[in-house]
Amino acid sequence: MSWAQSTIRLPSMSRGCHLVTHEIEKQLPELRQFSVGMANVFLQHTSASLTLNENADPDVRVDMEMALNKIAPESWPYEHADEGPDDMPGHIKSSLLGASLNIPITNGRFNLGTWQGIWLCEHRSHSSGRKIVVTLQGEKKK
Repeated sequence: MSWAQSTIRLPSMSRGCHLVTHEIEKQLPELRQFSVGMANVFLQHTSASLTLNENADPDVRVDMEMALNKIAPESWPYEHADEGPDDMPGHIKSSLLGASLNIPITNGRFNLGTWQGIWLCEHRSHSSGRKIVVTLQGEKKK
């Protein structure tokens, strides 16, 4: 059994849901060394989130952002408002979607479904980029 861990830095992104599968894979060359295993993908932030969803039609990401804004609108009278009107809704959205994913590894790649991709959901209007810690566990290729 082998382990590897890397921290990936994603650039600042606009508010919304962004497909980041290829960027994570690009910054994770050690993934190709594993024949079978699990990857834990963990976002180190509280006002963004990770999820697995549609990787083909960008309208799904637009609709998801719209739905999340209906579930946690900025217009509510939140107590926590010191960091701007998008901060508390961002925390709620992050708790709903989550900060980590577990993805199987097969033959040096994430074993995602045909239409699945890793999304970074940016819930703030302004961010300075996001950090993701990826922990790989499994059998390395011989």
